[in-house]
Amino acid sequence: MDELLLRQLLVDVSKGDCDPDEAVRRLRHLPFADLGFARVDHHRALRQGFAEAVYGPGKSPGQCASIVVELLAAGAGPVLLTRAAADQVAASRQAAASLHACGEPVVTPTGSLATVAWRRAPARPGRVLVLTAGTADLPVADECRAVLEALGFTPSLLADCGVAGVHRLLASVEELQEADAVVVVAGMEGALASLVGGVTAAPVVAVPTSVGYGASLEGVTALLAMLASCAAGVTVVGIDNGYGAACAVARLLR
Repeated sequence: MDELLLRQLLVDVSKGDCDPDEAVRRLRHLPFADLGFARVDHHRALRQGFAEAVYGPGKSPGQCASIVVELLAAGAGPVLLTRAAADQVAASRQAAASLHACGEPVVTPTGSLATVAWRRAPARPGRVLVLTAGTADLPVADECRAVLEALGFTPSLLADCGVAGVHRLLASVEELQEADAVVVVAGMEGALASLVGGVTAAPVVAVPTSVGYGASLEGVTALLAMLASCAAGVTVVGIDNGYGAACAVARLLR
């Protein structure tokens, strides 16, 4: 239950359109719902502005479907299933299809997995730019874009702008300078985040990826480089964490 739904419930009680006992029944599950294998946090939208996401890896298709249905039935939105395998997507879509007004989800491929979004948020202002250093970084960027779109933004993508061909980035300097927030997705040595941080005044959220050869250490080199950036104020999330980068932007532009 988000703030809008809670306010409407209180208005309905005050007007006599909702019985107090029914209101108590609805609120009884507000803190969380215990499914046995998961405690679904229905209070998160009130605290943070958006519902919890369902992280696919490690869960069975049935568990994913049950959590998605619990969130949707409580009126949560947007509802996100992230890094989901094909069987998890199928089970969740089938389970959610029986719910009234849940709508058809938007499924965004993110590499071999997918991000699934039900009840996308209303449009929000803010020009968000997502950059990748290379084409191999696109799955992480696609996860970030899918979450941003579910949260109501309309992000733009600039792909393959790595520092090995810096003229490709410099051709888009005006877009960088006009952005309200920039997400930089880069593996290898992660230098793109510092470069972008030096040419725009917008908040920069850097996402190190596990893309790269031996000394990239599956993203550790990019992570440390971004944390040590000489461009002041660059925010860094975890390796391959496109979801976290999108949430960081949503908080910054709230």
